Amino acid sequence: MKLEDKAEEILESLWIAVEEDRQDHLSVAELETACGDWPLEQLVHAGLVTIEGDQVRLTEQGRPSARQVVRRHRLGERLLADVLNTGGTLLHDKACKFEHLLDRGLDESICSLLGHPKVCPHGRPIPPGRCCQEGSSGPRKLVVPLSEMSPGQEGKIAYLYTKGTSDMQKLTSMGVFPGTPVKLLQAFPSYVFQVHQSQFAVDKAMADSIYVRLAEPAEARRPPQRRRRFGWMRRLWAAGQTS
Repeated sequence: MKLEDKAEEILESLWIAVEEDRQDHLSVAELETACGDWPLEQLVHAGLVTIEGDQVRLTEQGRPSARQVVRRHRLGERLLADVLNTGGTLLHDKACKFEHLLDRGLDESICSLLGHPKVCPHGRPIPPGRCCQEGSSGPRKLVVPLSEMSPGQEGKIAYLYTKGTSDMQKLTSMGVFPGTPVKLLQAFPSYVFQVHQSQFAVDKAMADSIYVRLAEPAEARRPPQRRRRFGWMRRLWAAGQTS
């Protein structure tokens, strides 16, 4: 059964409340105020949520559906930020529309293109999909860790994913920021890269934390090939604009 957009937003709110904010439930009142009463009824009828008094909870059947909505939303944010250069409040608004437009399976294609990102632009985790565990032999990735680049490859830093503030401070002290052009010069024994006129060497762990949007190869920049390759992206963007 196809859920209404507002019903999916309720699932998303419940998943975030339970999995990230460590709440047991959300109230009927706050959900109906935000989304109306019919979407909530639809979720109850589908067996995805239960209502006891004023408390709304995800069912075991509802958890995977809610998780998938969150995954699509955050992948949409990464696509908008890293490929379509969208930011600010527009980023969240368009991602909300993208999460309802992405068909099952297309989220895995986008995830593979973006190099299986672990966090959204706001730093919240992206629930991994099957493609993240199995790896991908699909289309060429648009965003990859520096450690997966080949010497000579160029691009722009899309985002940084570090596990501690000290690593982030090291990278920023090198001038490594999102949007900065970068070129990999050497991949062994350490990763040597160039930003602006400076060169730096880092180990694999640090190289794994620098995600780069690869520059398109010359042959892919020709108009006919670009239309074939990214037509689906433009269709999604156009749908988001008119929704």
